[in-house]
Amino acid sequence: MKRILIVKVTSLGDIVQALPVVADIKRAFPGVQVDWAADEAFADLVHWSTGVDRVLRAPLRRFKKARRWGDLKAIWASIAELRAYRYDHIIDIHGVYKSAIIAFLARSSRRIGYQSQDLGERGAAFAYTGRFGPRPQGNAWHGMRISAGEALGYEVQGPPLYNLRLPDAATPPFAGESAPVAAFFHATSKDDKKWPLTHWVEVGRVLSERGFRVVLPWGSAGERAEAEQIAAQVPGATVLPSMSVTEVAQMIDACALVVGTDTGFVHLAHALQKRTVMIFVATSPSHCGVEAPFRSTSIGDGRSVPPVSAVLEAIDYVHADSESFAVQHGAPAA
Repeated sequence: MKRILIVKVTSLGDIVQALPVVADIKRAFPGVQVDWAADEAFADLVHWSTGVDRVLRAPLRRFKKARRWGDLKAIWASIAELRAYRYDHIIDIHGVYKSAIIAFLARSSRRIGYQSQDLGERGAAFAYTGRFGPRPQGNAWHGMRISAGEALGYEVQGPPLYNLRLPDAATPPFAGESAPVAAFFHATSKDDKKWPLTHWVEVGRVLSERGFRVVLPWGSAGERAEAEQIAAQVPGATVLPSMSVTEVAQMIDACALVVGTDTGFVHLAHALQKRTVMIFVATSPSHCGVEAPFRSTSIGDGRSVPPVSAVLEAIDYVHADSESFAVQHGAPAA
């Protein structure tokens, strides 16, 4: 086994949670080269993985929106780069038309994808010469590791390893800040995933009383307006300026705590081993959540709005060790 291509094109949280597949492959096949095909919008994130040898990027999203000649030329150039090597295996852990087309265009006689019932778009099946087993029940992120292992003939071992190394910031975030910083990722891609602004205010006030400085990133004018509403009611809270994906990642890495809904940057916080609380309102925590003992946790049932008390208890959990948490909550320590 000399060279493998992973195809996972979007989005931020999904790519973050697919990264442990790289460490699994490198453990199973020492010395193997692992390349990754991603949309240009998320390629920098893949570059942060210390295990990825080559990142193939194409402005697929941008071309779909603007249909510009320059973007089409960039896509053609990326195809030429894609075909520069022959791969022993291509692993498509995305399962839609665009990922299947990438897999088909790359040079390999072994292109592995999901079974038809597990594909995001069933027509993607045209590209594959082999299939994963049925998608495992339970956590989707572990399922990707299982599927890649099935395709390449190894067993998944141990917890997920993300192996991220961020570029150094020109100016370190929160330089000179004495208080611990808590970032609130209140914004979501869909309104039904939102947690009420009044709940964010309540949690923000409690953290402010505990000595935290609350910061609020945003990605659109509407998200900024909501961040300003929260900040206006939380002592010492700050609405951050517009930032790139890299700048947001560097900001997360400088935080003592990250609280947010089921969004990509909260998954990134977990991967960066920050103390993380993920709130689920309309999506499944058992399928898409994050868990790491006394560091990351997911709350909610995916069908209703979790109360403020549940978030505060989760914050206590990620800031405690097993013994102190057990004593605090009247249970025997593990």
